[in-house]
Amino acid sequence: MKYKCVIFDCDGVLVDSEAISCMVLQEMADNLGLSLKWNTIIETFSGKSLRNIIEYIEIRINQKIPANFETEFRQKTFESFKRDLKPIKGIHKVINELTVPFCVASSGPRNKIILNLTTVDLIHKFSEERIFSSYDIGSWKPEPEIYLFAAKKMGFKPKECVVIEDSIYGIEAAISGGFDTYAYTKGHNKKKFTEMGAMVFNDMNQLNVLISH
Repeated sequence: MKYKCVIFDCDGVLVDSEAISCMVLQEMADNLGLSLKWNTIIETFSGKSLRNIIEYIEIRINQKIPANFETEFRQKTFESFKRDLKPIKGIHKVINELTVPFCVASSGPRNKIILNLTTVDLIHKFSEERIFSSYDIGSWKPEPEIYLFAAKKMGFKPKECVVIEDSIYGIEAAISGGFDTYAYTKGHNKKKFTEMGAMVFNDMNQLNVLISH
């Protein structure tokens, strides 16, 4: 193995949650008078912190959103996750075959990460000490702190780790932190990911071979 530690993003890398979250956001934004096309939502919101998404919506509706927006969003997405969430195809095989330490570092809150990993039967692979949330440190992607924090807690330097991401903001965070970064894509943003300096792949079953050389 080329690296001593693998750091996974959660949404879109371990669990196929981005579409679920974006569907809820599309519905809630529409209720506030902001109609957004699906492609716009996927490209604009994927990998972005909820704080930044709220700012995006408020600017476009020219008013503050209701105080219970985040609570309602979390409730609706959590209900959908429990019902519809699936693991990224091939991720169980990837994790089962890893021979080096690994962890998850996400912009989402800790209870969301735990719920998602539990739902797709991955939680037993990630102890409490290997789950890192931006909410724990008060810094969100595209800032690099969450990845730097995860690497430090795992006991490694950035150059000894590899980050697995799927969003522009996450890739920006990892690369600016000095990490080699592999970008998982289902077809969108492939050119952008490459231009940013990430190594792009589209089949999770390829990952262990890719990061071994």
